[in-house]
Amino acid sequence: MNTALIILAAGKGTRMNSDLPKVLHPIAGEPMLLHALAAGETLAPEARVVVAGHGAEQVRNATFAHDAQIKVVEQTEQLGTAHAVAQARPALSGFDGMALVLYGDTPFIQAETLEKMREALMQNDVVVLGFEAADPARYGRLVMDGQQLDRIVEYKDASEKERMITLCNSGVVACKADLLFDLIDAVDNNNASEEYYLTDIVGLARARGLSATAVTCDEWETVGINSRAELARAEADFQERARAALLEDGVTLSAPQTVFLARDTVIGRDSLVEPNVVFGPGVTVESGAIIRAFSHLEGCHVSRGAIIGPYARLRPGAELSENVRIGNFVEIKNAQIAEGAKVNHLSYIGDATIGAAANIGAGTVTCNYDGVMKHHTHVGAGAFIGSSTMLVAPVSIGDGAMTGSGSVITSDVEADALALARAPQVEKPGMARKLFEMLKAKKAKMQRGS
Repeated sequence: MNTALIILAAGKGTRMNSDLPKVLHPIAGEPMLLHALAAGETLAPEARVVVAGHGAEQVRNATFAHDAQIKVVEQTEQLGTAHAVAQARPALSGFDGMALVLYGDTPFIQAETLEKMREALMQNDVVVLGFEAADPARYGRLVMDGQQLDRIVEYKDASEKERMITLCNSGVVACKADLLFDLIDAVDNNNASEEYYLTDIVGLARARGLSATAVTCDEWETVGINSRAELARAEADFQERARAALLEDGVTLSAPQTVFLARDTVIGRDSLVEPNVVFGPGVTVESGAIIRAFSHLEGCHVSRGAIIGPYARLRPGAELSENVRIGNFVEIKNAQIAEGAKVNHLSYIGDATIGAAANIGAGTVTCNYDGVMKHHTHVGAGAFIGSSTMLVAPVSIGDGAMTGSGSVITSDVEADALALARAPQVEKPGMARKLFEMLKAKKAKMQRGS
């Protein structure tokens, strides 16, 4: 069955006390909205629609930065969830298949749960995701009749008997798209909140003799984020689960509680991650790598046997081959480091290619930016770059070449050559003593004057 995602992301999130739309607040380094999208994208949807409202332009920009093919529509008035879903109708004109309604502030829905909903829709007209709540509080209740879902009752409108039900509504709904919009047309706002509830489509479907059922999941998957405190708890919960999964997969975390992971972090087994390491989005670490303490990785790939850090920073586009060594206070950005190469101390390597077994001395900088454009540096295999070398891009260092310490290299260096680019050393006897005497006299005069 073809699938379309409808992600509701129009809420203001007043309790966040923020100018940033609620769905753009990050968990594990990415906006909540992208977590919800990522879960739905495992179903290989044919269409994806985000319904924005408050901060629509910011939501649109964040969505397009993730994938420009996603459609963003705007709900200019917040009149309830059914009204929000209805805004997606024009964007799904002609679509034939399942529409799956998700929420941009409910980031932890699992792909397996959504697949269960799709399978259930093969035998039913409407499928709702429910959960057994430890504390039902003010959740809507799912009123079941055997395996059939009879109706959903919002807490405000529920009787005392209905409030005793612990099977609660997550808000996630699956339905054939044409039927979904047809049922929404029949929804009214005759309720305590005077809103158009998406949940009313269940009762409307049953009144037409159609079938509805509920699929259940762990309560954790349905957590909605409405405040900074809830955001912090969600972050902590995500990190705890992600760390536990890595440990189960054979990754050693020396101090798990100090390691922070992104939604898509991948680390191979028999890797070691030391304390106080942060993984941003887009990081893959292959088996047997070592990430030493206080390092920060984002948008990079680390191959088998590589050792990173301590205090290293890998930025987007860093591609490290097997057995690479990246040492303390080294920053790598948009650079390919070939097998066995070493950048061990206090260096910046950006927009560069470093050849196999090359050695980059302490304090080396690829001077890649001229104030307008970025330029590339190439260092050949087996090259030796002396400490404190400035490689002024664009520049190429040949295989097996060497630069003298303290050199400023502005021209290409051929293979096996030694390049020296220093000003001649000048020595002036007695000048240091005279200079110090002059400065001390000047300081003493200033002190007497004060």
